[in-house]
Amino acid sequence: MNEKELLIQYKATGNLAILGKLYTPYMSLLYGVCYKYLEDSDDSQDAVMQIFEELIPKLRVHEVENFKSWLYVYARNYCLMILRKSKSRVVVDIENNLLESEQKLNEVSVKEWSEQDFNKLETCMMTLNQEQEICVRLFYLQQKCYKDIADETGFELNKVKSYIQNGKRNLKICMESNGK
Repeated sequence: MNEKELLIQYKATGNLAILGKLYTPYMSLLYGVCYKYLEDSDDSQDAVMQIFEELIPKLRVHEVENFKSWLYVYARNYCLMILRKSKSRVVVDIENNLLESEQKLNEVSVKEWSEQDFNKLETCMMTLNQEQEICVRLFYLQQKCYKDIADETGFELNKVKSYIQNGKRNLKICMESNGK
């Protein structure tokens, strides 16, 4: 029986043994495709098995002319979907870690500051260039968001972010060099 006949028979009966006959010859090819994208042998093996499971309902409803080509494209798209999901998780994890770190830093900083420290901060604020000082004051002291600062100052949004980052770094350097 050729692939076309096996596809027709599987679509009609839903017999997994028929699907297995179709799928088995391509498992090593699919593993190679998955490994190319996922770069991990265990993840690639899991993907090959998961793709088989997903084919069970899909092949009963889709018209497939060239099984090998269709399967290759399906495997590639499956791997790209996995990569997109994992990247978004990594970004969320990084953002959460940064947020937690910043919150901890803020908690520690607020508890340890004295009047003298605030005077040093004000002195260091005066060492910043004008754009940095304006953006840092609006962001940290008036708690405005990047967009509001950009609207209020006329600076580009990316410039606002840059001024705040650089201003914060320069303040830290100044404060550390002055004993805080």
